[in-house]
Order: sequence, then C-alpha cells, then structure tokens
Amino acid sequence: MNVTETTLQNVAIIGTGSYLPEKILTNSDLEKMIDTSDEWIRSRTGIEQRHIARDDEYTSDMAAVAAERAIESAGISAEDIDIIIVGTLSPDMQFPNTACFVQGKIGAKNAICFDIEAACSGFLFSLETAKQFLATGTYSTALVIGAEKLSSVTDWEDRGTCILFGDGAGAVIATNKTDQNKIIASHLGSDGKLTHLLNIPGGGSINPASLQTIEDRMHFMKMTGNEVFKHAVRCMCKAIKQVTAKCDMTIDDIDWVIPHQANMRIIQAIASRFDNSIDKFIINLDQVGNMSAASVPVAMDEAIKSGKIKKGDKILSVVFGGGFTWGAMIIEW
Repeated sequence: MNVTETTLQNVAIIGTGSYLPEKILTNSDLEKMIDTSDEWIRSRTGIEQRHIARDDEYTSDMAAVAAERAIESAGISAEDIDIIIVGTLSPDMQFPNTACFVQGKIGAKNAICFDIEAACSGFLFSLETAKQFLATGTYSTALVIGAEKLSSVTDWEDRGTCILFGDGAGAVIATNKTDQNKIIASHLGSDGKLTHLLNIPGGGSINPASLQTIEDRMHFMKMTGNEVFKHAVRCMCKAIKQVTAKCDMTIDDIDWVIPHQANMRIIQAIASRFDNSIDKFIINLDQVGNMSAASVPVAMDEAIKSGKIKKGDKILSVVFGGGFTWGAMIIEW
C-alpha cells in the first residue's frame, strides 16, 4: 500500500487579506531624490508608484493587519490557527522570527511560528510548506503571510534598484477541512550557484555588521539586473510548464496567472513565450511596485475581493527570487 496516496488530505484556501501602507511614493517623488524620470521608470519597469511604511511601522505590523483581514475573511478566530509561517527577507529582527511577533499581535496563542526566507519566492515556499503540514493531518489550519518592509533594505542612492521596491503584506488562511478553493499542484526550484546576482551582502556571518560594511552600503539589496531578468524569465517559464504538466494541463487551461510583480518586462516576456494575452495576467505592479514575498498574496487578495477571480477559476501563481529560487502553484477556486 502506498501510504502517501491514501492518507494525504486536500488543502484549500478559505480566506485572504492584505495591507498597504498609507504613504505613497510616486515616480515624480523619486525624480526629486535621484537622477531619474517618470518616463524612464515607467518604460523600463511599468511602475508608477509604490507604498512606503512609516518609520515606526514594521514588517510584523503590516503582516498582522493582513492576517487579521484574512482571519475575518475565513470566518475563524486567531485561536483556531495551528501554524503561522511568514515569508520575508526584511524581518523585524534577525531573531526572533517575524511569525512570533505576528502571533503576539493577533493573539494566535495556539500556533507554532517560523519564517521562511526565499526572497521574492517566500510566500509560495511558505504556502507549500504549510500545505505539507496540512495534507498529512499534522495541523488543520495555517496562516501564511508574505510581508516586506523593503524600504528598510533599499539603497535610496542606487537609481537602478530603488525605483523598484515597495512595502506591504498579504496573507491567506489554508486548511484541510474543505475541498473548495483547493491547491491542486505545485513545483519549487532553487539554484545556489547564482547567489551572487541578487543579495544583501552585509549583516550575516560572511560580512558581520561593522563600520566598514555600513560605509560600503552592504546592508542594502544588490542586483545584477540583466542577469536576473534572463534567469527570471527562464525559470518562471520552466516552472509553469512543470506545474501544468503535473495535472495534465497547459497554460491555456488556466483562467488567471498571478506572477511575481517584479518588472512589467518580465511579465510581458512570460506571456509572449506562451503566446498568451497579457490580459490573463493579474497585475498590480504599476500601483505597488515589487513587494518581494508580499507581491503574490496582495495581488491575489485584490483580485478575489474585486470579483475578478470567480468560483471555478483555475489560478496559476508563478514566482522568482534571490537564491535563486522559483516556483509555481495551481489553485482551483
């Protein structure tokens, strides 16, 4: 007897929530800060504005608001949550993990808590991890969050990167108690040979914080843009093919694609590779920028709350991040 095939339970999403900080930083605002222009940013990224957290507003604060909205959407209480996983590259502290901060803020006293750091792939890696706990019956209800305060690790003197990033949080409640809105397939991947192309070099055991690392601006994100673009398109296209093949589908069977909101050119390149209309892709990049691990859950929540995603729709989410990491997941709504 194959135990795996006979005991795994379906895992479904029963609630979503998101939060964006009140402050908006437009391209026109950036023109006053660095040598750039609105036209240059729009033409190269598709971004018009991004949300920036207050100085006293932290990743866990944004995550907690998104979590409470997801809990309300699911019709459960915080005490019903068995596990909290936060995907983030901008935690409140190196430790404790951000999920523990969220637990304390929302009163989810029965949950175990930990973070997953997979850069922009963090939410999908976190949701897939939660799925394993739920599918085996180890836990019944999970809160999965993608949250970032990227403004705290953005080099505002680097015009090549500071135009890209924004702050925010998105959350979902996942459970094994229903077959509705179920996750039907997923695929994840990583390539550790490419760690040098996208990273924050300072603050870890390689380059511990020092006066020199601060002077060299090593605690901010560094990116080799052209190389990242090339690998992002390749890996995301590969992930789409692999995840659709797992359930005998093609992208033509998908109603909506929710891509990582990194750059409009990347999204357009992926749509072109599959001869698909860009209209099938859910995009909020122009209004929020690249929010790393928060990008997919925020876009998902907005699409669900607006009525764009309807019952029976098949949703494909595809992501790419530093590591390199990538992944794709199909949900039947």
